[in-house]
Amino acid sequence: MDARTGADLAGMANAVLQPGFVGKEPPRWLRRRLAEGLGGVALYARNVVDRDQVAELTAALRAEKPDVIVAIDEEAGDVTRIDAHTGSPWPGNLALGAIDDSALTREVAGHIGRDLAAAGITFDYAPDADVNNDPGNPVIGSRAFGAEPERVARHTAAWIAGLQEAGVAACAKHFPGHGNTNVDSHLDVPLIQAGRAELDAIELVPFRAAIAAGVQAVMSAHLRVPSLDPELPATLSRRIMTDLLRGELGFDGLIVTDAIEMRAVAGRYGLANATVLALAAGADAICVGGEHADEETAAALRDAICAAVVAGDLAEERLADAAARVARLAAWSAAAPKTAPDPRATAVGLSAARRALRISAPDALFPLGVPAYVLEFQPELNLAIAPETPWGLLAPLAELVPATTGARLSSPDGLPAALEASQGRPLVLVVRDPHRYAWMTQALQAALAVRPEAVVVEMGVPAAPLGDVHIATFGATAASGRAVAELLAGR
Repeated sequence: MDARTGADLAGMANAVLQPGFVGKEPPRWLRRRLAEGLGGVALYARNVVDRDQVAELTAALRAEKPDVIVAIDEEAGDVTRIDAHTGSPWPGNLALGAIDDSALTREVAGHIGRDLAAAGITFDYAPDADVNNDPGNPVIGSRAFGAEPERVARHTAAWIAGLQEAGVAACAKHFPGHGNTNVDSHLDVPLIQAGRAELDAIELVPFRAAIAAGVQAVMSAHLRVPSLDPELPATLSRRIMTDLLRGELGFDGLIVTDAIEMRAVAGRYGLANATVLALAAGADAICVGGEHADEETAAALRDAICAAVVAGDLAEERLADAAARVARLAAWSAAAPKTAPDPRATAVGLSAARRALRISAPDALFPLGVPAYVLEFQPELNLAIAPETPWGLLAPLAELVPATTGARLSSPDGLPAALEASQGRPLVLVVRDPHRYAWMTQALQAALAVRPEAVVVEMGVPAAPLGDVHIATFGATAASGRAVAELLAGR
């Protein structure tokens, strides 16, 4: 292999990587790698202060490589990066699915796209096209539009249309479907036991709709589906990535992996080997850097890709095809017309959050009349949610009714003291997915035994309501919290 061929090979290997980094501006190693042909960069909450800072950051990236793909995981629900420090001003997918107005979903996604485009972001790892048909799912939940395939398909297509009309490439995830599992692929390998007929009737329905809607990208899932491939997880399976997604479903856009360092693949196959196997299976871009956000990782993956081609483990034609698809997405992003953000966007988000509320009690119960005591139950958040993202009802209700007080519990230990502190005031109990946490269900039942008139606010996936007065928000975004706070405050 001569020097020119080696340089070309390294350039293609760089092109298929989408690493993350630490800091609010590009580090020197990233600038250098961009000049060497790095195809994309993934932004995380750690890279975000506000929109002006992100715009400066993306401009600095483009100063090194004008057509670099700048990606972010902005579902604009409970999973948000651009609003990780304040909470999303949008109600999220499950709430949009509950409203079931495709035109609204398209409008919301259009506003999100305008916002991202103005900040210089060209590629969004969204929407979530999973059918959340396992209520115990620890990683999808309110990120999905719902549990019915056709509903999810309608809103997936609408979200894609709205986002891409704003000039930002959409990415349907997590193929071939991550909804029917109770394992988080950040931590282990989920198993989808559905047969092919069931997959066609449920999991694949939204992805067919996404492809028909012209989605620019599809993200692979790190899970096993034995009916499709008895050995390899989807990200590493040619049967799933190439034969099914490319061949049967006819998808011709970019295939990007979910974060390749997730334990479901890297834990068993190793980071570098998983990267090579993913490319060989049909992936075109490798997302990395949620945890391994450094030059050493980016260099090691580039070198592993080059070595695999030299060894014959990865066909050079396959790598060239992947790099070409990355370039094609970059060209689409550069050419797509952009529209300035609409100043009405925040009002649209809040209005949507209000429409999503489902209340089991008559409206006459509200407002509460006097300042409430808000008791929030803190679950373990899945790893897709930035840990700094605020949620809940205490803060927004206290903003509207300043004498509001309360507490947040992550176990039942503080419940007696909290109930004592709430005496003489309306009590609001705020939960997220209590059906998934025995301690939370028990604590909620214990609280209602003492205070049966308490208002229960469910900010996760609604299951069987507990309590006579139950409000479901279908998500824990800032918009959802504000909508409930307004209701309770009589605003």
